[in-house]
Amino acid sequence: MGKEKIAITLEARFIGELDRLVSEHVFQNRSQAIQQAVSEKLLRMKRIRLTQECAKLEVEYERAMSEEGLTEDARQWPEY
Repeated sequence: MGKEKIAITLEARFIGELDRLVSEHVFQNRSQAIQQAVSEKLLRMKRIRLTQECAKLEVEYERAMSEEGLTEDARQWPEY
């Protein structure tokens, strides 16, 4: 996957924290730290969205739909 350069503006306290983490060899550089932070945030947002969508499901309805026709289908399966 290709990378692109962007410019961002951060509060001085965040830059100080980034520089501290870089100096402690937690990250190789600021870019790596920011890239990881953005990646983790986007992943977290996707999980939250999935959780929200799953919460909308009606468990009993979904169970009934998944089992619908199951006994009929099972009779048509070949014996092993």
